[in-house]
Amino acid sequence: MQAASVTHPENLNNLINFAKRLIDGENGRELILMYKHSLESVTAEETMKVLDHLLTCGYSFSTVKNNVGRILNAFFRSLNDHKWKRPAEPHFLYYLMLENRAVEKLIAGIRPSLRLILGRDGTGSSDSLVKVRNFIMSLKEYELHYIKKENILFPYLEKTFTQYRCLQLMWSFHDDFRQGLKTLEEILSEEAVDRERFNREIGKLFFVIFPIIFREEQIVFPVAMDSLPTGAWNEMLAQSFETGWCYGISPAAKDQTAVMSRNVDRVDLGTGLLKPGQIILMLENLPVDITFVDENDEVCYFSGSKHRIFPRSKAIIGRKVQNCHPHESVHVVNEILEAFRNGSRDQADFWIQSKGRFIHIRYFAMRDAGGSYKGTIEVSQDVTGIRSLQGEKRLLDWGCLTKDK
Repeated sequence: MQAASVTHPENLNNLINFAKRLIDGENGRELILMYKHSLESVTAEETMKVLDHLLTCGYSFSTVKNNVGRILNAFFRSLNDHKWKRPAEPHFLYYLMLENRAVEKLIAGIRPSLRLILGRDGTGSSDSLVKVRNFIMSLKEYELHYIKKENILFPYLEKTFTQYRCLQLMWSFHDDFRQGLKTLEEILSEEAVDRERFNREIGKLFFVIFPIIFREEQIVFPVAMDSLPTGAWNEMLAQSFETGWCYGISPAAKDQTAVMSRNVDRVDLGTGLLKPGQIILMLENLPVDITFVDENDEVCYFSGSKHRIFPRSKAIIGRKVQNCHPHESVHVVNEILEAFRNGSRDQADFWIQSKGRFIHIRYFAMRDAGGSYKGTIEVSQDVTGIRSLQGEKRLLDWGCLTKDK
């Protein structure tokens, strides 16, 4: 059985040269014949290393992304034929693959309704249109699958597999899925649905979902299985419950009563002495989400409030903050950090609207008494209610307070 971790230097060099020449515009059929032997034995690990090399040898991210489909099409037969030992319950990857089977079943079930509303005569029953709208709503749940990969699996794999940069490509395709869903929601919200545009966009969305599933199960997951120890998988499964699972998949949560003991000594905060447990309670009950990144751009802490605005996992602790963002926004992260580091700026503000809420996101440079840069703190707050305040409120009125659900 071919192992995902097997890499032969000569074969890897051949595959890299094949990919480069394909990107550079040489004839694909001729290249496939020329590199036939290497293409017939390509492994999952070699695939990740080829893509990592392309992302670090001078090609732009968009160039590699636009050509990755052609490259993997040439690798397809060998990767598809590889029979790796798939994990059983209760492994973290086992449940991720269950989510894939669930979304495949969901898509298969909607195809008859799609054929009806996309018929040649441009007509379709209103019932079919309702089913398609409900399908798009159900498909949104699948984003939980991608969030677990981005915030749990990827950070662990980055720590053990040095040529991990193709994970940023996969994240970018996740974002294509998200944008595709938004576009389809807009189309279906119109009274007169533009069926031609809908057909085009639903096809594009499926062409994102299915290749990602293949790349997960025949490239990333096999490499992860070979790279990560058993303890890491147990940690990932434990962290997954905070994010949640989709389509009724419900792993059994292990008993979490054996919690790490906390030092009862008080911490001198300069203006007071608090126990570690008190500090944690204080930070977790602030009406803001906090993330701290040190001077080396590594994530050191995030607040564990119950209703975080942006998902976080303990797997990101020690992770470079640049790897916590999709490639398309990394340049903004670097610009902020560089401005904080060189002292030209101390604060950066953004505000966005998400799921009907108005979110204020602020970044502050952290400096010691001598002015040396020691890191960045991100503070995010849902200010929807604050923006609606008017006049004054000087008296206690419990009736006007609403409890968060």
